[in-house]
Amino acid sequence: MKKRIVAFRRLKQEQLDQLTEDFHVDYFEKLDSADDPAFREALAEAHGLVGASLKITPQLLDEAPHLEAIASISVGYDNYPVDELTRRGILLCNTPDVLTETTADTGFLLIIATARRAVELAEFVKRGDWQESIGEAQFGTDVHGKTLGMIGFGRIGAAIARRGALGFGMKILYSNASPKPQLEQELGATRREMDELLAESDFVCVTVPLSAETEHLIGKREFALMKPSAIFVNIARGKVVDEPALVAALESGEIRAAGLDVFEQEPLSLESPLPHMANVVALPHIGSATHETRDAMAQRAVDNIALALKGERPISLVNEAAYQSRD
Repeated sequence: MKKRIVAFRRLKQEQLDQLTEDFHVDYFEKLDSADDPAFREALAEAHGLVGASLKITPQLLDEAPHLEAIASISVGYDNYPVDELTRRGILLCNTPDVLTETTADTGFLLIIATARRAVELAEFVKRGDWQESIGEAQFGTDVHGKTLGMIGFGRIGAAIARRGALGFGMKILYSNASPKPQLEQELGATRREMDELLAESDFVCVTVPLSAETEHLIGKREFALMKPSAIFVNIARGKVVDEPALVAALESGEIRAAGLDVFEQEPLSLESPLPHMANVVALPHIGSATHETRDAMAQRAVDNIALALKGERPISLVNEAAYQSRD
């Protein structure tokens, strides 16, 4: 009898066809809630899950006694109880490689857009306020030659730094990562304690994963250490930043501007002051949102779940201990 997979994110027809060759697939192209009765019924028989943006709790796992593996269509895995999955021997897979360059493009987009006030000044033109040559009131700041501080220096952080160093002649600092001698040689990067990085950087960009250790990693104290001319960019997770502290730092001029693709609550509440602030570029979590990248992420998840349910090692595995426990 074929093992069963519950897919709860849009897949291309050829990806569904790939899965149905070897598995029975219960497909929920748009799942609004884990409380959906049909989803819960399918969960009870599922050996594998493929999807994203759904909080998987231990209580849900209790309703999935046959579950062997989850393939998340994402890099981040803060929606999953990793320790609990490992304890139960359930593999958790993600998609870390296929979105690196696209997300790095988004990060550098935010650096340039905030520095040159692109969104603010585009609105200036749309309103018809461009009636004469612009003056100092509309000036931005240069990106080339400035200091870029990376908090987190994994794949995405390194890709952003590579754009800065090789494309814009930026000096690269990094913290909250183990020493990276190869990147130091390639990019001229220098490892700093975070307080030093905050004080020295013209642009501070956060790319760390969300965990108990990184929640509200950046708050009132950290903003106070930055230059008044500093621009802060977050493409990690919203909860890495204390949002009220960020708002206060922007309103008071403690920092100059912020470029944000992630927020503590998403979608962003209309009551939040952030999207209404002239010195903020706020995007709706578009880090990996291109046709090519989202298709590649879904394909990686499909390949991961197929390998896992066939007893083979997935391409991208979060909890290695769960796989080792199968021996």
